[in-house]
Amino acid sequence: MPEDVDPRTIDIPFSVPFVHRLRFTDDVLGDDQDMLLNVLEPSGDQLPRVQFWLDECVADAVPELRSRVEAFCQLNADRFLTPGNIQTVPGGEVVKNEIHILERMLKCINHADLDRRSYIVVIGGGAVLDAVGFAAAIAHRGIRLVRLPTTTLAQADSGVGVKSAVNLFEKKNWVGSFAVPWAVINDAKLLATLPDRDFVCGFSEAVKVSLLKEPELFDDLCRNADLIKNRDADITEPIIRRSAVHHLNHITKGGDPFEALEARPLDYGHWSAHKLEVMTNFGLRHGEAVGIGVAVDTVYSSLVHGLPESDADRVLNCLAEMGLPLDHPALHETDELFAGLEEFRQHLGGRLTITMLEAVGKPIDVHKIDESSMRRAIEIVASFASKNCSSTFSTEAARS
Repeated sequence: MPEDVDPRTIDIPFSVPFVHRLRFTDDVLGDDQDMLLNVLEPSGDQLPRVQFWLDECVADAVPELRSRVEAFCQLNADRFLTPGNIQTVPGGEVVKNEIHILERMLKCINHADLDRRSYIVVIGGGAVLDAVGFAAAIAHRGIRLVRLPTTTLAQADSGVGVKSAVNLFEKKNWVGSFAVPWAVINDAKLLATLPDRDFVCGFSEAVKVSLLKEPELFDDLCRNADLIKNRDADITEPIIRRSAVHHLNHITKGGDPFEALEARPLDYGHWSAHKLEVMTNFGLRHGEAVGIGVAVDTVYSSLVHGLPESDADRVLNCLAEMGLPLDHPALHETDELFAGLEEFRQHLGGRLTITMLEAVGKPIDVHKIDESSMRRAIEIVASFASKNCSSTFSTEAARS
């Protein structure tokens, strides 16, 4: 041992091998069911135990979904065991806001005698994936989780991530964990009945990741914004795939999958988005809040960090042409909104680190925000929205 090494101190860096499995299917409960079956690996000579969880909003919108899951289980009874009934949880942010729902999920997992080699298959939007995923992450310190996202936002962004959480103390994702899902299956059929408002929401995250990672993708989004709004599958499906792969590559190759460093580049535009969701009692969808946040931070980048004004204009036009709202009365309650900066800092720890843009495809990290310039950015976005956006929110609906 070298003489300058204190024998009382032992520091050994190590890494844990993970595999992130991402699949794309057209009908995962039908012709493509082998994609799901093949990730449900047996444990030795024992059949795996598999518990299914459904988003109630999705189950209500697609009445045949429950029967399709039941038929899938019956048809493949020789491949896995399904203890108990198919479970359901409320959809939307409700599932993350009510902490007693988490306790109920854990009771169901315990009653089904699931273990670390069992599987929880969750079918739902991003909030349900988050909440059920957190229950799976803390039961037995981790049960294998298979996500089947049912929204464009979850398929393009959050469903591919390695985070799960619920809300507490009126703060987004305050209680949560990092946990790599066993598999993520992006199924096109699960998007078919998604309402138009929710369908377009996912593409705010695609705009975000394109601004950070791929100028060519941003060009495609700008060129095809109207086709995205009108749900042209030939355009939307490849964009969802490209966005998901960018997120997957960032997580697996970016060097900071569990956000141990200062920056959270994939949260571009999110410091205000998370606060806007809380300020509106989640009347704003996450994708809508992200669209507003991306618009504001992009304009701020043009005012303060040298992003060409023409690129900021392109971002605003792209988001508006997709049909995303770019203003909300809560956005103008700036004293409360700017408290989101400190909450964003606390969530990660250390000094404030916000991602901004010097150019499309060239993000930078900044450690302070000029509030007067940020207010000016908000004014510019709001003025643009009043002239160009069909989706607006009334003052009366601001906190509904």
